[in-house]
Amino acid sequence: MHLSEGKIKHLNALSNENGVIAAAAMDQRGSLRKSIASAKGVPESEVSDDMMVEFKVAVSKVLTRHASAILLDPEFGLPAAHARAKNAGLLLAYEESGYDNTKPGRLPDLLPHLSVKRIKDMGGDAVKILLYYSPYEDADVNDIKKAFIERIGAECETYQIPFFLEFVGYDPKGGDEKGFEYAKQKPEIVIKAMEEFGKPQYGVDVLKVEVPVNAEFVTGSSVFKGPSAYSRQEALDWYRKAADVAEKPFIYLSAGVSNPQFVESLNMASEAGTAYSGVLCGRATWKDGISVYAKQGAKALEDWLSDQGVKNINAVNAAIKSAKPWQAKYGVAANA
Repeated sequence: MHLSEGKIKHLNALSNENGVIAAAAMDQRGSLRKSIASAKGVPESEVSDDMMVEFKVAVSKVLTRHASAILLDPEFGLPAAHARAKNAGLLLAYEESGYDNTKPGRLPDLLPHLSVKRIKDMGGDAVKILLYYSPYEDADVNDIKKAFIERIGAECETYQIPFFLEFVGYDPKGGDEKGFEYAKQKPEIVIKAMEEFGKPQYGVDVLKVEVPVNAEFVTGSSVFKGPSAYSRQEALDWYRKAADVAEKPFIYLSAGVSNPQFVESLNMASEAGTAYSGVLCGRATWKDGISVYAKQGAKALEDWLSDQGVKNINAVNAAIKSAKPWQAKYGVAANA
């Protein structure tokens, strides 16, 4: 696989000295506003844009000292981009928060005042797109999503900026994605998405993927709550099967789970010998700080982040010691 010099330069800016992407994520918008409102006990309309910016600045300022990069959104995250540590690269989200609720199929939308060129001009080292994807969705819906990704891949190729595609699985029938029944389907959903979007026509450079199992349903896992959807050995086999289909470097996302659950998921990846290239980890590091911010303000949030938030991100950093450099997949020399 060929990777242009421009994309290599930007990927190096997003990686640590080992070629591993150890990135923080703070591009939540609608869900963040809702969470702050809930913690404050007020309507969402009372969570101002300034509060969104303030929260993001605190997270970026503290956590990027311990990360190789941070993912932010251009709507509220640009002040946070300026507050990040000098060592940290910058990924910017290109999609609207959430998905189109007016039609079935969780179709994505792009931010209307944004383009890949504008993301690059803002100092972004990569473009990130979140796509809700299930291989079991209606074929016509999935075809719309595939064309959507092809267009963005071409745009990123033109401007020589890496394209990170994050896909999150779901149940088209409306089942609970955190529940037991979905946990049994999750490995196939993750594997088929990795297989599809690793194909060259999409122009994706790094796949941002869910871990293929739900650790809460893995027998013997440190966060097991039962019932058992897979034995530990079966879970490790799913990690290996997912890695085997990956034609591009891939990193794991935390998908809103707790820090202990994400760390346990990464420990299983390590135990399975999975050749993943890092993480983009958001809520597993900072989500417990939302109530601190809601009740006590920005200074208290910074203090919490400097203590518990740093412990959380360092627990993730310790868990990804077995991650492999993204350069290996592309046959590129380290720091080329």
